[in-house]
Amino acid sequence: MSESGLWIEADWPAPEGVRAVTTLRAGGCSRGAYASCNLALHVGDNPRYVTANRRLLRERLALPSDPIWLRQVHGARAVRAEAGRLAAADASYTRRAGVVCAVLTADCLPILLCDRSGSCLAAVHAGWRGLVAGVVEATIKAMQADSLIAWLGPAIGPEAFEVGEDVRQAFLRKAAEFAAAFRSKDAGKWLADLPALARFILHRAGVEDIYGGGLCTYAAPERFFSYRRDGVTGRMATLIWRQ
Repeated sequence: MSESGLWIEADWPAPEGVRAVTTLRAGGCSRGAYASCNLALHVGDNPRYVTANRRLLRERLALPSDPIWLRQVHGARAVRAEAGRLAAADASYTRRAGVVCAVLTADCLPILLCDRSGSCLAAVHAGWRGLVAGVVEATIKAMQADSLIAWLGPAIGPEAFEVGEDVRQAFLRKAAEFAAAFRSKDAGKWLADLPALARFILHRAGVEDIYGGGLCTYAAPERFFSYRRDGVTGRMATLIWRQ
């Protein structure tokens, strides 16, 4: 994994020409709780700062086009990126070079998908609600691509993600094997391993080659925004595109 101080490059065997990054919180214009490279317009930050941050993002990464920003709703809808700008969806995919798929997170898990030829790419916003709802399966079905690889970006880690019994039961209703991703904490409380839950789902959907998943947003306030840690906070972006 390579890091510029402003973003993390995905460490996975993507085909030549495919770029995949997660931004860090440094290097932007936002102030206070949103300092400094907040890329989300929906969290209460000054829109002028967010617009400036998005402009800096495109310039620094030499993006071929503006990212396709979604209106994320913790659901299971995946849309074709070039037709889905501001769509109520939690994943986008594309087969076109120069189209930038993007998701915003601050504890939820960003998942990037790519086929071995680099002809089909996707970005997925996967909080626990989206994972239960089937956002990963819906995205893979929409992509209609063979031999996928996946990269899991920074998310809240298994030492920090406390959930109730209702969340655990929601996953167990999907499959008993999800029990291995929960560790008992207190009466009725569990520590959930969000990347492990995603790996289970990806494996069940036929994706065997899965990378990343080791960076905790909650534990690194100087690098990542975290909603669980801070409440009012910004969002990082995870992006994938083909040159």
